[in-house]
Amino acid sequence: MLSFLADNRRWLATGVLLALGACLGHTWFIALFAGEIRAEYGLSDGQWGLLYTAATLSSAALLFGRGSWADTVPLSRLAPMVAVVFAAAAVLMALGHAIWTLGVAVFLLRFCGQGMFSHIQQTAMARWFVATRGRAMAIANLGYTTGQMLLPLPAVLLMGWIGWRASWLVVAAVLLLFILPLLVGLLKQDRTPQHSLGGTVGAPGLGGRHWHRREAMRHWLFWALVPLMLTPGYVGTVVFFHQVHIAEIKGWTLVAMAPAYPAWALSEVAAAFVAGFVADRFGPARLLPVALLPMGVGIAMIGMAETPLAWIIGIGLIGVTQGLTNTVWGTLLPATYGTDHIGSVRAVASAVLVVSTALGPGVGGVIIDAGLPVPDQAGVMAIWCLGLSLAMWPVMRRMLRAP
Repeated sequence: MLSFLADNRRWLATGVLLALGACLGHTWFIALFAGEIRAEYGLSDGQWGLLYTAATLSSAALLFGRGSWADTVPLSRLAPMVAVVFAAAAVLMALGHAIWTLGVAVFLLRFCGQGMFSHIQQTAMARWFVATRGRAMAIANLGYTTGQMLLPLPAVLLMGWIGWRASWLVVAAVLLLFILPLLVGLLKQDRTPQHSLGGTVGAPGLGGRHWHRREAMRHWLFWALVPLMLTPGYVGTVVFFHQVHIAEIKGWTLVAMAPAYPAWALSEVAAAFVAGFVADRFGPARLLPVALLPMGVGIAMIGMAETPLAWIIGIGLIGVTQGLTNTVWGTLLPATYGTDHIGSVRAVASAVLVVSTALGPGVGGVIIDAGLPVPDQAGVMAIWCLGLSLAMWPVMRRMLRAP
């Protein structure tokens, strides 16, 4: 492992940095400011959730159309350009005062963070690594974990010190003065994947060929996996986006719930490394039937929880599923469809993943406004996770028999 880290430090550091930067556009980070945003604009849970959903769905549509840039634009140009737009979105979040400016700011934050930064990171890891793709993906995804562990407390403290609007100016400064220069420096040198097959740059997928996006979308596997793509993002965003609501229902304080963040991050790291080993050794398809089981147990615990300890354990189990699925999507798609057009293919999957994070805030918020709190929704989500896990067994078996 030490030799692997030393030999690939530039590329792994790029993946970690992109994942860390992406956190600034993830739902859990934006949700830290939800109370202040709703108070500032006079929005209910449902109204804020619907605005967030509309902005995120719009970002997913743009990602679907422009995700192929990862195949056609050098990453040394694409990643810095996205970082600049990302910073501009943070400035708009800080300075805008109309509802429409809030919507545009959220749209750009979601497109650049959860969308393009994550998409570029996953595409780069898939293209740069072949034989060690699972291990590389697990290491690169440490950026998400680092953000989950390090960003919430400073963000909350900063918000209390200088206000939520000025805090977004600090986010813009971090993007422009820290992340942008590091990306430019790290991406100065291009990379040819190690262990590429047949001496070519890309590694082929099923049938020994590289699939185009249209072919991949016609393939049975892609649509079989769509429910699995949607579920972790939906469940996770329902829980994190509406955590203030959960605290009010349960009678807990946010301080008592705060240890859930490191529990989530640490469990996600551990699961990602286990998943990376399994993917490299036995193939990523082996993970499909088990990926949602921890989340199903975790969301059931949250629904029935009477103490913050049960909440923390439940969030930790949700983190296990997040770690497993992050590695699955980073390894399964290039292994199935090849790497020459992986940016275009991944753009569809990335759009689906972003859609999943859009549905949770909006649908969950509307259901809350209709009188059904998140703890009561948890049972349905748990049953869904169990049923979908069972449905993944024949998918796995068919994949393992594929040439």
